[in-house]
Amino acid sequence: MSEEILINVTPMETRVALIENGLLQEVIIERSNNRGHVGDIFRGKVVRVMPGMEAAFVDIGLDRAAFIHLSDISRIDREGFEVREAETRPIQELLREGQMLVVQVAKDAISTKGARLTTHLTLPSRNLVYLPRSKHRGISQRLEDAAERERLLAQLDASLQDAAWDDAGGFIVRTAAEGVGIDEFKEDIRYLKRLWAKVSRRLETSEGISMVYRDVPLYLRTVRDLLSPQIEKIRVDNKQSYADITQFIEDFVPELKTTIEYYAGDRPIFDVYAIEDEINKALGRKVKLKSGGDLIIDQTEAMTTIDVNTGAYLGSRNHAETILKTNLEAATAIARQLRIRNLGGIIILDFIDMVDPEHQRQVQRTLAKALEKDHARTTITGISQLGLIEMTRKRTRESLGQILNSHCPVCEGRGTQKSAETVCYEIFREIMRVGKVYENDVLLVMASQVVVDRLLDEESDTLAELQELMGKTVKFEVEPMYTQEQFDVVLY
Repeated sequence: MSEEILINVTPMETRVALIENGLLQEVIIERSNNRGHVGDIFRGKVVRVMPGMEAAFVDIGLDRAAFIHLSDISRIDREGFEVREAETRPIQELLREGQMLVVQVAKDAISTKGARLTTHLTLPSRNLVYLPRSKHRGISQRLEDAAERERLLAQLDASLQDAAWDDAGGFIVRTAAEGVGIDEFKEDIRYLKRLWAKVSRRLETSEGISMVYRDVPLYLRTVRDLLSPQIEKIRVDNKQSYADITQFIEDFVPELKTTIEYYAGDRPIFDVYAIEDEINKALGRKVKLKSGGDLIIDQTEAMTTIDVNTGAYLGSRNHAETILKTNLEAATAIARQLRIRNLGGIIILDFIDMVDPEHQRQVQRTLAKALEKDHARTTITGISQLGLIEMTRKRTRESLGQILNSHCPVCEGRGTQKSAETVCYEIFREIMRVGKVYENDVLLVMASQVVVDRLLDEESDTLAELQELMGKTVKFEVEPMYTQEQFDVVLY
């Protein structure tokens, strides 16, 4: 399997694309004026404690106050470590208004919701995650081989002893550590030791609301989190970013054979790989399948729904085989669309109804297999009595659509608007209301071009009857700035 990473860096934004066998699998966008804060550490101030919600709002210096739930708060002892208590204490015993609190951003602000915070601090490196306030030692659940898990944990203990790590913090071995040796662990530990020392000094010297740690830029986070032996090439179109990435790989993963290229072509790098087209397609509601079927993807505040249709696909065998083939193709396509669009939260999948239980199991297995490649944590259920699969996907930042799109000012996010016919009937009702209140013989209707055209054409007979009934004359004026739903009925 061939994988490549494309990195497009400009003054206004950084964009990263993960290509797998020539197909776009993930795209990450970070804009300079709205850079995400996941992983950043702040000294914040509690502005409101809400016992009824077991949560609090914390001012960390962003546009909106951030949110922290009781489950993300730990009591810290005098030595600076989290205290595990047998019983959960009320939030008002842990926090008070005006209290200063060291927190880390777990989820960026999304839509109208502020950022989600936690007091469980973590500092990631290439192969390890350091937990400065915990004594926990663990390993990624994605590493399933028992022998490899034991080897890595033993290697971690040996590395800490050799590095003379004098802090008693905890560690988690990352998925990327599979197969690495003790030298890589020692290098990561040295890096994390220097990093935590720097963060600790800032915590001691900072006063008031402030940021004490900023995660590395997107292009370096990409290399740190996505780089694996499967990545054959990294192409970056910015010289400084290319130099930073080269240095990072030399420092932390020199054994990897990944080729790093500086792209200096005349055509934009995303155009060469047709990534721009894929991004534009990912903003659409419909996704065409090769078989002729399609997916309909609707993202709402509460959840995302994906509907599978056979479309133009008629199949060459019986009806059940046609449905199975479409659903199997859709399962793979859905997993890819979730990654490209970065859809998170609750997701409802409405596959075409299947009667055969074995066909249902095949679709579930195909979906689960396709989701194994996803870097975000996913959970899926079996097919329900209504023929739906419910799943969740961890959401830490805004989806592609939320980053690139804004709500339509005409439909206010509904996706539809009132028809010209409906607006005409609203105008007729308004004419009757105004006509009964005022004695003016002439009324003026101001509306959009399409509405005025319908009033004077399809609705002309109704309009004539209304004028005769009211005993008034109605004149019309096209208002170019009005949307289809806007109109005014005024005295002339």
